[in-house]
Amino acid sequence: MDGTLDHTMIRVEDLEESLDWYQTHLEYEEKDRYEGDGFTIVYLGPEEMHEEGAMLELTHNEGADLELGDAWGHVAVRVPEGELEEHYEQLMDGGVEDYRDPESCGGRYAFVKDPDGHEIEIVQRDQGATWSLDHTMIRVEDADEALGFWTRKFEYDEVGRWESDSFANYFVEPSDAAEEAMSVELTYNYDGRSYEMGDAWGHLCVRMDDLEEDWDQLLEREAEDYRDPESNDNMYAFTKDPDGHEIELIERDLEADSLFPF
Repeated sequence: MDGTLDHTMIRVEDLEESLDWYQTHLEYEEKDRYEGDGFTIVYLGPEEMHEEGAMLELTHNEGADLELGDAWGHVAVRVPEGELEEHYEQLMDGGVEDYRDPESCGGRYAFVKDPDGHEIEIVQRDQGATWSLDHTMIRVEDADEALGFWTRKFEYDEVGRWESDSFANYFVEPSDAAEEAMSVELTYNYDGRSYEMGDAWGHLCVRMDDLEEDWDQLLEREAEDYRDPESNDNMYAFTKDPDGHEIELIERDLEADSLFPF
């Protein structure tokens, strides 16, 4: 099993507005596009992407009105160490709304929102291209169960944690993942709250070495049989974590003319 996080998918109401936002403010370029019956999918990322770097997938469904749930938190993008304030001011000068500035976050990180209200954290890293995806945060109702899911099903390692009086953050990623790869941040609040999934966030995607063999292995490890490879013409599959977050599984040929398996 490869295990590399390939992309995170969010849904948008106005595709052209979203593309303009990400291409203008985060300097993303369009990596690939698929026009389906009533929907469009576009992959985005920095021009200089590491082969294990994750992309952002924008999905636009014609006529859809989206609801932001709280089971998904944010994506985080990187800027070089010591340049947080500079890049935040660059966004402000470009017309991005001031949401949570570096000062309000102790000078360690900041947040902005895209046109659909998706939160984007800005973190300082010395690895990875500027604005590349650092992690995707999802909220979980049982930290032990969520950590067990990622470590047992996908053989991920816990690579970082931060615990406070009221919540904890746990970071997981594949063993031997490149520094430029994206991680998953699991946020657990101690007050026992429940979360609404909404439909404005879609899924995380994990790369497989062999879709059918790795799918069978996941089922042996008691992953949910949500959408198996056969039901998707053996091009991709989906499972879910204990909280209902969808996880797409694909084989990725980085040398192919198109990034889409279909």
